[in-house]
Amino acid sequence: MSENSAEVFHLEKEPSEAAKVFGDRLPLARKYAELLARDGDLLGLIGPRELPKLWSRHILNSAVVAEYVVDGQTVADVGSGAGLPGIPMAILKPNANFVLIEPMERRSKWLAETVVPELGLSNVKVLRGRAEEAPLANYDVATARAVSALPKLLRMLAPLVVPGGTILALKGSKAADEIAESKPLLKKLKLASFEIVTAGDNLLTEPTTIVRVTLL
Repeated sequence: MSENSAEVFHLEKEPSEAAKVFGDRLPLARKYAELLARDGDLLGLIGPRELPKLWSRHILNSAVVAEYVVDGQTVADVGSGAGLPGIPMAILKPNANFVLIEPMERRSKWLAETVVPELGLSNVKVLRGRAEEAPLANYDVATARAVSALPKLLRMLAPLVVPGGTILALKGSKAADEIAESKPLLKKLKLASFEIVTAGDNLLTEPTTIVRVTLL
């Protein structure tokens, strides 16, 4: 065994921002972090090198997107993978409904049989399949994180959202470039507008960048 392969990565210490973000829902976020740390590498949910930044880069980064969800809405998390951003958002928004859409069996099974019951998230359902197989025009909000470039992502998500609904695409520093590449899709996908917004401005050192797209 090489020295590199024997390297051990440890779960990031819970940052002080976690309590500010989750409030009295923090115990659920802690449990989710524990499950990810325990099963993530084994099930291919998240790489071991991500453990030292699990809270800051993944859980908190995802949770703050809930700022753009209203109670009573139904949210689709497409390509949910390890439940990001859907699970942290659902923890923060118990009065909104979340559907985690994930095509890989081992990931969808872990979400449905481990995460949802152990966290007691009655507002979360798991749908195994691709976005193209999900019910059309069925969600108030569709979100995705690290799934694909914005033009392709919009083709996947727009058909799922009700007229007047919203797409929340978690993006980084190239958000403006991706919007420019997506402008030709406005008419075809019946999109009303693109907007770059941030979440967690008063909570996180590095707020989350989101491309918010409104449908006609």
